[in-house]
Amino acid sequence: MNKKSGIGSGILICAVLLAGSISACQTHGKKSAGEEAKINVPKDNMPAVEELKKARKIFNALPSPLESAAIVKSAGSRFDPRLLNQLDNANSYVTNKSMALNLGIYTCDLSFASLYEQTQLIIDYMNAAKKMADGLGILKAIDQTTIDKLEENINNSDVIMEIISDTFLNSSSYLEDNGQHANAAMVLVGGWFEGLYISTQLVDANHLNNNKLTGRIIDQKLSVDILLNLLESNKGNKSIDEIKVQVIKLKAVFDKIKITTSQIKPEFDNASKSTLLKSDVKTEMTPEVFKELASTVAEIRNSFVK
Repeated sequence: MNKKSGIGSGILICAVLLAGSISACQTHGKKSAGEEAKINVPKDNMPAVEELKKARKIFNALPSPLESAAIVKSAGSRFDPRLLNQLDNANSYVTNKSMALNLGIYTCDLSFASLYEQTQLIIDYMNAAKKMADGLGILKAIDQTTIDKLEENINNSDVIMEIISDTFLNSSSYLEDNGQHANAAMVLVGGWFEGLYISTQLVDANHLNNNKLTGRIIDQKLSVDILLNLLESNKGNKSIDEIKVQVIKLKAVFDKIKITTSQIKPEFDNASKSTLLKSDVKTEMTPEVFKELASTVAEIRNSFVK
């Protein structure tokens, strides 16, 4: 088929923020100003400090698992537990790479279960995430107090979302602050891929124009570059280098999606009495490219959870 999917203006702006229209989710999913975790690096070691700040800036530019889940639900998609990583798999993850990736994956799955009010799965996936965190030595990220609080507030969606958000951010911050930058990066990679995997599985390639998820998936054409920058900042680590090869393969497919920007035109705004510079950004993704994208995402994601 030659049918193409066209997405309207403004995609470049919303791509980095990803969930701009879901303000509540963004509030929980990202650190607010002044909330950046303490950097445990000697003051006289400025290169290390700047490198860590750079990595965090890249990290915070990508969507959290909670944001990814909210995007899927806002598109009207139904909950399908078959798309989540199986809970029994948690016992087979024993390497730092598999535990870090699946901490991100299970946190993303936990976010989906939470937004769709799957009570038992919320508890089960929090425990799976806890198993990964324990394996990585993140003692305080998900402790028994966290599990107890979750169970006590199982019917309070606001509290549950706060717990999930804190779990994800605390895990990544602990790893970064203790010199485990590569593990922190892999946690994010896992969560990002799981959100993209679930999204692509819920879209019919023959009806791209009729699914709100299509635009969000295309947004990741820009996010994948941000992800590569994060991996690049941790190059030299064997696991990171292996993942980078896979992400480069995915980027090659994303590069087949066309993005065109119209000429910038001045436009006077009566409300602000000022002239604004505007341009339209449009994208095109054929069903064939989408199928290749979904297949590549599934192949990489499944290599993470096997």
